[in-house]
Amino acid sequence: MTQIENRIWDKEHECMPRTQLEQLQLERLQQTLRRVNEQVPCYKNKFSTLGIKPEDIRSLDDMARLPFTTKEDLRLNYPYGMFAVPMRDVVRIHSSSGTTGKPTVVGYTRNDLRTWTQLAARFMTAAGVSADDIVHIAFGYGLFTGAFGLHYGAEEIGASVIPISSGNSDKQIMIMQDYQSSALVCTPSYALTLADRMEQQGINIDTLSLRVGLFGGEPWSEEMRREIETRLGIVATDNYGLSEVMGPGVAGECCHQCGMHIFEDHFIAEIIDPDSGEVLPRGSSGELVLTSITKEAFPIIRYRTRDITKLEYERCECGRTHVRMLKTMGRSDDMLIIKGVNVFPTQIEEVLFQIDGCEPHYQLVVERAGTMDTLEVQVEVNERIFFDEMKKQRAFVDMLEKRLLSALGVGANVKLVEPSSIPRHEGKAKRVIDKRNQGGAQ
Repeated sequence: MTQIENRIWDKEHECMPRTQLEQLQLERLQQTLRRVNEQVPCYKNKFSTLGIKPEDIRSLDDMARLPFTTKEDLRLNYPYGMFAVPMRDVVRIHSSSGTTGKPTVVGYTRNDLRTWTQLAARFMTAAGVSADDIVHIAFGYGLFTGAFGLHYGAEEIGASVIPISSGNSDKQIMIMQDYQSSALVCTPSYALTLADRMEQQGINIDTLSLRVGLFGGEPWSEEMRREIETRLGIVATDNYGLSEVMGPGVAGECCHQCGMHIFEDHFIAEIIDPDSGEVLPRGSSGELVLTSITKEAFPIIRYRTRDITKLEYERCECGRTHVRMLKTMGRSDDMLIIKGVNVFPTQIEEVLFQIDGCEPHYQLVVERAGTMDTLEVQVEVNERIFFDEMKKQRAFVDMLEKRLLSALGVGANVKLVEPSSIPRHEGKAKRVIDKRNQGGAQ
């Protein structure tokens, strides 16, 4: 696997001393609070209800006094009620899929797009992308922010961009071979789907030019990273963003793969208790809350991301001083509570990826039997195990169930399914089927 040298796109800001960085954050926060109080009725009302004025926030510690913003706030102000500039200043509109109701709509001014481009260039450079690369973007283009953020970031770096979009795995692979794609952009689960298809076609990964992958859009474990790196022969890096805050470009890993650097000159990160909303001490795991401090069209204050993670403040070996967020365990609203125990799909993934014979595809089915919740883990296994004699298969299931019980603290029933039987998805994988809610997939 190719090693990637460390590079920094914007050394002045990414390596800024923390005292200087925190002063810049405070100044930009105060400016943002004044703007939203004047221009966004939702925030003006929230501040008024709490008896807070922008000038009351005199230090970063005072942020705990500010109200949270939730997805419900965005839906109540659909489509443009959270914008802080007139529509004539908005040059781009993106939105979520709206699969659970009205979509959340976000806007960008020309300056916002310049900022977004620069931040994408930062994390792509950190991952090892350079002007010599050919970047294969297999995210869907459209209202989804993913593809566009990386597209313009790659062009800013000077790389060549293949905007192939999502779908049609055979064509994706043909383009990779013929166009000599060296950097792959997609969800981690789709990277494994491509790896499966390449193996089915008998393609030797050594004949490809791929050397780095930039993956985001869904939680994924370190075991999944190793699987992708081995099967595609690349360095697999994680990046993080969400449309409500910016899109991809909030944070990204450097070559040391020890957490994603949050670009703190543009965003302020906090960790809170997802139940009480209290800010937690440094080093605690909890829900990530983000505040944008440079966005013009759609500034957002203390947005509850629902993503569970931890922040590391120790300086990274790469020289960047910005705080690092560890891989998200999952979302607080995707967390399963089984017999009173909190379970994240990534915990199960970590166990499965460590066991020889398990394929990197699984699905969780939650049902209610009377008053008790049950968890079934459907896992693809290779043909040797699937068609093995019943006694050996039972022993394999028992071993899996014991490993899961040890890792989760709660029992799960394991069901072995044949290779390629779990549906593949071009974007985010659908890991959970919760039949307690009339079969809705989360």
